[in-house]
Amino acid sequence: MRVGGEPSTVGADVRAALTSWGRGESVVGGVALVGVRPKGWDQPVDAVVVLPRGVLVVVGVDLPDPAVRLDAPLSGQWKTDGWPLVRPDGAVNPAADAEATVTAVRRTLEQAKVEPLPVGTVVAVGPYVSQVHQPTSDLIRGVRILHPEPKTLLTAARELAVYPRPCTVGQARAILAALTADHGRIDLTGEGFTDSTVPEMGAASTTLIPRIEPTHRPPVPAQPTGKSRGPIRWLPAGAAMLVALLLLTGIVYAVASSGPSDDRRGSTATTRTESSGVTIDGVTFEPVGAISDTDCAAHAYGDVQVWLERNRCSELVRARYESTTDGKRAAILVAVLRFPESVLAGELDTIAERPGSGAIADASTEGTAWPGDSKPFFESAAFASGREGNSLKLVQAVWIGAPSTPDDQTLQTLAKSALEIPSPA
Repeated sequence: MRVGGEPSTVGADVRAALTSWGRGESVVGGVALVGVRPKGWDQPVDAVVVLPRGVLVVVGVDLPDPAVRLDAPLSGQWKTDGWPLVRPDGAVNPAADAEATVTAVRRTLEQAKVEPLPVGTVVAVGPYVSQVHQPTSDLIRGVRILHPEPKTLLTAARELAVYPRPCTVGQARAILAALTADHGRIDLTGEGFTDSTVPEMGAASTTLIPRIEPTHRPPVPAQPTGKSRGPIRWLPAGAAMLVALLLLTGIVYAVASSGPSDDRRGSTATTRTESSGVTIDGVTFEPVGAISDTDCAAHAYGDVQVWLERNRCSELVRARYESTTDGKRAAILVAVLRFPESVLAGELDTIAERPGSGAIADASTEGTAWPGDSKPFFESAAFASGREGNSLKLVQAVWIGAPSTPDDQTLQTLAKSALEIPSPA
């Protein structure tokens, strides 16, 4: 049912996919509201699909261009074909807006006290995406990010609408009435909802039924005095001994693991700190933290990421610095990539020097904010690179709180000077 217009361009694809399923209950059943605006929410939703065993909230996200691969975590920056997804307002994760919309729908249903069906989230991306990669933890949370083709959207509906008891026609009407008052009495016959006259469903309440614990239990026979209870006492005692043994084992392991160790490969990411500034060519670089990781490709983008995915990189250290020049503050990101062979450092240096070939992303795009109140953006950074044996340095410099350009002479000088900063041990 088309309630309003599509709030996104990809919303037309969502409506086409839903329409292609046709009417009836032979596929998944249910009814879709296209362009509905939840009560108390100022933005319309591309679609709310009320299914017999769940509710799907479909939120459209328009990408700037088609993509072959989309990396779309719920927390962290999205990347299209290895490039960070950015918008003029600085947002890096459209899923945040989608989650806010789904929260508004949930709140509307809760306030109406309707059947508490599970509410799943579908983020429809377009104009076209061939592959969408999501972390497993996001999938478990009931979120699907996909290009809205009929088959992919149908798969999401089957995976997310899994409530064990189908709701009745009356309950479905209550849900629709909570979302839009004009469609609360539509004909839902043959759409997969259970007939309210079925005895076991007719008695079901449209509100969540609390669990009632039994208040009466059969009396426990009195144990004769002077006799051992034998096995009846052995089970709790054995369980207590087992718990004590596990606690003792955990304490021993914690003490052993807290000691010094030369092998830190079990932890892929390590935060390092420096205490004093470094002065080079009369310019002081104040360290504001560094992060080490063994997965170099995961923190790169563009051609640099593609190359790192195919070649071995031993370690990536991303060191952050701040400097002041001519009364302006600058943020400098120094990425040190270490390789088992010097020839690999040279190959990547050749690629990184090409304009538009990508670079290393700052940790702020992954949820680790720049220290203090600063929010530097490295999309238009001045760039410099340099070799140190088996290592390669990639430096990016931008102004803090002011526009930056790659050809800014002052930023280029800062980037080249930062190449002389001693690499972290």
